[in-house]
Amino acid sequence: MSGLHGKRVMTAAMCAAALAVVATACSTSSNTSSGSTTGAASAGKIEVVATINAWGSIAAQLGGDKIHETSIITNPDTDPHDYEPSPADARTVAGAKVVIANGIGYDAWADKLLSANPAQGRLELTVGKLVNVPDDGNPHQWYSPASVAKVVDAIVADYKQADPADAAYFDQQRTNFNTVTLGKYNSLIADIKTKYAGTPVGASESIFAPLSDALGLELITPPEFLKAISEGTDPSAADKSAIDKQIATKALKVYVFNSQNSTPDVQAQVDASKKQGIPVSTVTETLAPADATFQDWQSAQLQALEDALHQATGK
Repeated sequence: MSGLHGKRVMTAAMCAAALAVVATACSTSSNTSSGSTTGAASAGKIEVVATINAWGSIAAQLGGDKIHETSIITNPDTDPHDYEPSPADARTVAGAKVVIANGIGYDAWADKLLSANPAQGRLELTVGKLVNVPDDGNPHQWYSPASVAKVVDAIVADYKQADPADAAYFDQQRTNFNTVTLGKYNSLIADIKTKYAGTPVGASESIFAPLSDALGLELITPPEFLKAISEGTDPSAADKSAIDKQIATKALKVYVFNSQNSTPDVQAQVDASKKQGIPVSTVTETLAPADATFQDWQSAQLQALEDALHQATGK
């Protein structure tokens, strides 16, 4: 999926279509190309909408049988930056009690859908605002364990506000999620940090930076290169040269590659790393497979990274 992060402005025609649907409050439901559905939920459940399925998976598990969750973007071939909302998306957002957006320039189209229907009492959670990351910061906060913990607490707080009678249930859901559901995820993070903190690694883009920080790894790829690839702009020749040298001299132990955003520059680095015997570990932008849970997806990637670090260092 080359150029996953090219930022384009939502077309006026699509905006008009989506907003018109909200204004007329249509009741028909359908599937969008991204995988969003607006099927009827059981009466009495909180309607929850997440712009991306990384947060949607967490929201669904925290809500249990008290909520009905819909993730707008589930298709791994869909770029959240330049996604064009469908009329079905507009209907889904219009009927939501809780909306979870990523923010940080990642899903700006969500603001348009929300402002088109300023429903009284709707609870809107924007991750970027919650974790105090500026609009030009790293949007991939689901790769930050600290941000994930804050989002979990915020989602539960919104559920309790929306449904005070079930507050104890949501508290129990949170406790179980943090201690049991995320058990392997938390264990792998602690284990990697204990064994491999300070190990120099490289990456194809900024998606890995929050996790690298949490694991205590030393990400030596030039930050400007990471940001350029993430945003779909051309990296500088100097940065590419610096990375080529890092790989050629084996200055990095593992190269981490976003397999959903392979540009020619990135593919060249992957090939060069393999040629030098540097293990390559992969991460993805969205849940892989699309029906995976957040914890299974993240744990599989963490395990692969730990295996690569072990292969590289012998620890």
